[in-house]
Parts: sequence; C-alpha cells; structure tokens
Amino acid sequence: MRIPKAAHTAQPWRIHEFTHDFRIEDVWSFRAPDAGPDDFPVMVEALKTAYDTRKDPAAVRFLFAVRWKLGALLGWDTPRAGLAGRVASLRDRLPRDLAQTADDAVPCSDPFSELYQLDNEAARELGNKTVHDIMHLGWVPTNEGAYELRMAALVKPNGLFGRLYMAFILPFRYLVIYPALTRQWERAWLDHGRPNRHTAAGPWPRVNPSL
Repeated sequence: MRIPKAAHTAQPWRIHEFTHDFRIEDVWSFRAPDAGPDDFPVMVEALKTAYDTRKDPAAVRFLFAVRWKLGALLGWDTPRAGLAGRVASLRDRLPRDLAQTADDAVPCSDPFSELYQLDNEAARELGNKTVHDIMHLGWVPTNEGAYELRMAALVKPNGLFGRLYMAFILPFRYLVIYPALTRQWERAWLDHGRPNRHTAAGPWPRVNPSL
C-alpha cells in the first residue's frame, strides 16, 4: 500500500543522515502477518531468497525487458554510467562501522548493491545514466501491535534527462510495478520468512487470520 512520504521522514532512520541531496519518490508498506520486533533480518532474507524475475507477471517482465534493452542500446547501464563511475556510491559517506554491516548481508542477484543492514533498517543502491536510486527498507510497529515492512525509494535524477525519465515511468510504477511488488514481497514473507509464533504464552496476534 502506498503511504505518505511523511511516514518515512517521521522515523529515526540512519538513512536520513546521508541523503539530504536525494528526494523521496515513493513510500510503500507491506504486510508481514505474525511478525515480531526482531524479524527484520528474517524479512530481508526472505525477500532475497524469493527473488526470481522469471516469476514476475508478464506485464512486469515485458516492461523490464524493454528497459534493459533500451539501457543496452543507449549505454544507460555501463560501468562508467553507474556507481564509482558517473556517481559516487553512498557507501563512501557512511561511517566505517555502518558500511561494514553490508559485508554480512545475505547476497542477492538483483541489480542493487548493499549499503548497510541494521536490526530494523537496511539500504541498497543502484546507479545508472538516468538516476542514483536508494532503496531503503525499515521495520515499523503497527497500531494493531504487529509489524510491517516499509520501503522508501530515494532518488537523485541525472539532470533534466533523469527527471523526464522518472516522470515517464511514474504511471508504470504505480499501475504495474508496485502492485506486483506488493504481492511478491508479501508472499515472500509467507513462504520464506513467517516464523512459528506458537509459544507457551500463545501465538502472536495475526494481522489477518485468513492468510
């Protein structure tokens, strides 16, 4: 579910210290039934375990196929256009102890690079000729006493070209990409992350007993 940008800025995330020159593009929340306060690393590992573009809906696969084809033809994704090329990695701004947390993060085959991972938040980045993008994940208690995942996309477009590109893909993000991502991430939690909460004190409250 898309939520206000203030839902991201109101949290005391470490990412705020290093992204003053980025803008908040999107903020979304994802359900995690039966999740507890210490389950953020479990959720992150579940997302990476479930990552498989072959399982994406046909519309999503088509959009990304077009994007990667254009990138290859126009040189959007070459090493010179990316991190340590056109843009410096945000990792260069991090304190050494924070940057080192990325070394222990579970690897993933997606295009993003690790920045850091703490007990309740993590950040990953991607750079190309269009934009420098930070994907921030955070773990937040809900009003019902459960926990949910928050994802914020922080971007720094590459000049006018980058701003036009972001404006062009906006309807595709909202109508196709994010709805599919919501289904995939919530399913990843159910399939790979959801712990067994039944203890002597009873199970954790469920966000939706029908799940």
